[in-house]
Amino acid sequence: MTTVASAPPASGSAAVTDKGVGPLLRAWRERRRISQLELALRADSSARHISFVETGRSRPSEEMVLRLAEHLDVPVRERNSLLLAAGYAPRFPETPLDDPALDALRDGMERLIVGYEPYPALVVDAGYTVVAANRGIAMLLEGVPEELMAPAPNAMRLTLHPDGLAPRIRNLREWRGHLLAQMEREIALQRSERLRALYEEVSAYPVPEDAHDGEPAEPVPYFALPLRIEHDGRTLSFVSSISTFNTPMDVTVAELAIETFLPADPATTKYLHSLAG
Repeated sequence: MTTVASAPPASGSAAVTDKGVGPLLRAWRERRRISQLELALRADSSARHISFVETGRSRPSEEMVLRLAEHLDVPVRERNSLLLAAGYAPRFPETPLDDPALDALRDGMERLIVGYEPYPALVVDAGYTVVAANRGIAMLLEGVPEELMAPAPNAMRLTLHPDGLAPRIRNLREWRGHLLAQMEREIALQRSERLRALYEEVSAYPVPEDAHDGEPAEPVPYFALPLRIEHDGRTLSFVSSISTFNTPMDVTVAELAIETFLPADPATTKYLHSLAG
């Protein structure tokens, strides 16, 4: 199964304030725990100029805004907000995923996740909407109610909902904690109301009192926190890896993430290959 959906745009990025770009840049600098002097050295500027920009005494050039954003590792969407606050036009487009201009991107992602089979792999946007998935993911989702699958399935909702994968996850408390911590980091980075609303929803899902604590019947030397999930009477173990695009020049592309699930033990590897025939 491979699907590519056109998800709603990520909403709730930082609104452009009437205070200008200075306070926004200061907020990003403080969030990164970088001093004015350190930022000035990285950006080939001076601490005095950085101070003047942050207090509104100096209006930075478009090039300076982008340079500071680069050294502060500001997300692409928020770089547009900084440019607008400084009085410049946004630099980075937000192309719909189904736009013909992204045909090569969609084809590449599809080839990648299909080539990863029989292991699970999927692509999500900034709000964890699933925009593409392979047959390995379809296998894990067997039996999940249709209402959780349509029209645009959400990876966090599918995983943590009581009617989704949650009852099948053998180490639910650990995996849930990992996912919620991941979302908290993204909320701090993106300041997205859409993502915050999703976090509040999924974190409020009830966790059964008898939820498994993650201890396998026999100790296994996992090299990362595994997802241990039941399928057809077997417990499969995976570790996940998330990839993003290097130096994206489009908001949509910048917010895509490809998550792959690698078997964490020989039994899982053998079982998945047996399903593949």
